[in-house]
Amino acid sequence: MRFSTFIGSALMAVALGAPVRAQDVPCGGSFSGFVNGLEDEAISMGFDSASVARFFSGVQQSPSVLKADQRQGIFQDPFITFSRKLISQSRLDKGRQLAGRYSDVFARIQQDYGIAPGVLLAFWAFETDYGAFQGDFNTLNALVTLSHDCRRPELFRPQIFAALQLFENGDFNPSTTTGAWAGEIGQVQMLPKDILENGVDGDGDGHVTLKTSAADALLSGAKMLSNLGWRPNEPWLQEVELPDDLNWYDTGLHDTKTVAEWEQLGVRGRNGPLDDARLDASIIIPQGRRGPAFIAYPNFRVYFEWNQSFTYVLTAAYFGTRLEGAPVYDAGNPEPGLSGAQMKSLQSKLQARGYDVGEVDGILGSGTRDAVREVQRELGMPADAWPTADLLNRL
Repeated sequence: MRFSTFIGSALMAVALGAPVRAQDVPCGGSFSGFVNGLEDEAISMGFDSASVARFFSGVQQSPSVLKADQRQGIFQDPFITFSRKLISQSRLDKGRQLAGRYSDVFARIQQDYGIAPGVLLAFWAFETDYGAFQGDFNTLNALVTLSHDCRRPELFRPQIFAALQLFENGDFNPSTTTGAWAGEIGQVQMLPKDILENGVDGDGDGHVTLKTSAADALLSGAKMLSNLGWRPNEPWLQEVELPDDLNWYDTGLHDTKTVAEWEQLGVRGRNGPLDDARLDASIIIPQGRRGPAFIAYPNFRVYFEWNQSFTYVLTAAYFGTRLEGAPVYDAGNPEPGLSGAQMKSLQSKLQARGYDVGEVDGILGSGTRDAVREVQRELGMPADAWPTADLLNRL
């Protein structure tokens, strides 16, 4: 579910030459009038008028999509809790079974893109439970509804014209294509523009059908990761053991050192040696210095182009290593985190001290983590970016 795609997708209207007249059609107001404006815009882009009429003929506003959008939340559970919810033995077994069933597809992915099977299997599992639950929102209705809504129409509107191009290609049915509430389609949940740019006909039937063809979905997902910057045949994540005297302020994605430099500081692989000593890497301690610890290689950052939730990204990356044979991580004994109410109190206190935490929402996002790390150092505490009751009391 690649929400970050929407930011880049907003540029598509310019690339497609959207006219000023059509762009003047405002969000909100009459839904039918808005659709008429989209039709005019599509025709001015060069789409066939009869095709445009067929594409938009049955579109309807979807209240259920608006409800889903307004209640969406990021993954708020801490890593240990979240990962234990999403990763089960049955999911591991299913992934390994599918790795065997589609061994030819994964061999092609490895050869063409240098991406290990576990990476795609993890996305496949988390996005749709290996294709079992792909979403039942009508995709066109969802995209037009979200474009008509005035919260962030510029993020969704370009996806409509990408879907129209897929329709003209024979790979999208406006009446029957369904998926997630935000417009993602198929077994690995890709947006229409991503499908246009990265779609692969993996099974050779002449179409890119991510809903019904695992080969199409997996190869398309692999191509997208490659285009997002995946470095072929390089690692992405590895569990590590950390020395007690590590400077905890140096942990987190804000700081990178070479693997060799981390080794000089006493970082060791928990289940084997670290990878290429020349690679840049960061140390991740999602629940502080007493919890699990990982070294994140450059490919780990590509995950954030797929989903911007830190907890989701780390869990997906870790699950990929499990599918490649890594053992269960050492959970350690992290200090208890804060409740939602406590987190809001902490954020308010940090704001009062001049730190930018973004919205006071009770969510441990990147801004709050950065602020926690800074104030911990200011107070002479281990700066591991994990907010605790002790920190809250000191503030």
